[in-house]
Amino acid sequence: MKKLAVVAFGGNALLQAGQKGTIEDQEKNAYEASKQLLNLLKRNYNIVISHGNGPQVGNILLSDQAGTQVHGLPSMPLDICVAYSQGFIGYIIEQQLRNVLAANDMDRDIMSIITMVLVNKDDPAFQNPTKPIGPYYSQEDAEKIMKDTGAKFKEDKKRGGWRKVVASPRPLVISNKKSIEQLARSGQIVIAVGGGGIPAFYVAPNKLQGIDAVIDKDLASALLAKQIGADKLFILTDVPKVCLNYNTPQEKTIDRMTIADARKYLSDGQFAEGSMAPKIRAAVDFVENTGKDAIITKTTLLGIDDGGTRIVMV
Repeated sequence: MKKLAVVAFGGNALLQAGQKGTIEDQEKNAYEASKQLLNLLKRNYNIVISHGNGPQVGNILLSDQAGTQVHGLPSMPLDICVAYSQGFIGYIIEQQLRNVLAANDMDRDIMSIITMVLVNKDDPAFQNPTKPIGPYYSQEDAEKIMKDTGAKFKEDKKRGGWRKVVASPRPLVISNKKSIEQLARSGQIVIAVGGGGIPAFYVAPNKLQGIDAVIDKDLASALLAKQIGADKLFILTDVPKVCLNYNTPQEKTIDRMTIADARKYLSDGQFAEGSMAPKIRAAVDFVENTGKDAIITKTTLLGIDDGGTRIVMV
């Protein structure tokens, strides 16, 4: 019987630092990321892919603001921007993954599922935005935008710049999870919970409504992996392994980490919010609730023996 893996691509798998973000850039990046999935397919895994959207949804908001200011078009709320990003990112991943499969004489159906995720409208995250989206700005430019628009920005000292931050509530219920599991276990490649899912809540009994937020894609991926009985969770980022004392002379990579170790490192402030910290929390959540391993690594090391940091129960 084939194993089932959830693979969470970071937003940088499609749009990397320093790139303008053209569709050509994102297609090329998606092709390279998709090639790494072959390692899992050849190891007898069925796959569900999730993906980040931080850079892309920020760019969608910038385009939306320009349309509103220049042409008087109605502004799109953040949940609609997330849905927008799910559609076009899913399309790019599907297109390039089909190219990869064809080049390797493999045939699978690939489908993107626009995925809504329920959140609590009273989640404390709405009072303390932490999720970075969009491009990096200088402090001067960030302060001007904050003054002009009321948006909130925070500095990322390790990466050198300021980014807009929005609420990131905890995901509670993933829509269509039964169908996602059935499709994946039947051998189809499914793309789901893109950007953490489209955030929604019940404004009244039996009445759903979107809400301004971007759910962390790693937490949503861990929740999906739990709910579909995945055998492994892969969280992909831009470093080969999790590091202690990151970007300092004392930096040290970690090959294996228990959930007890992970909690201690989190409490010690080893991992930055909006960066590695949510990945560690997502991995801990999956491992603690399933007893199965999670791996955090770079896209190019996906499915490679000893690649990445393995998070385990004990």
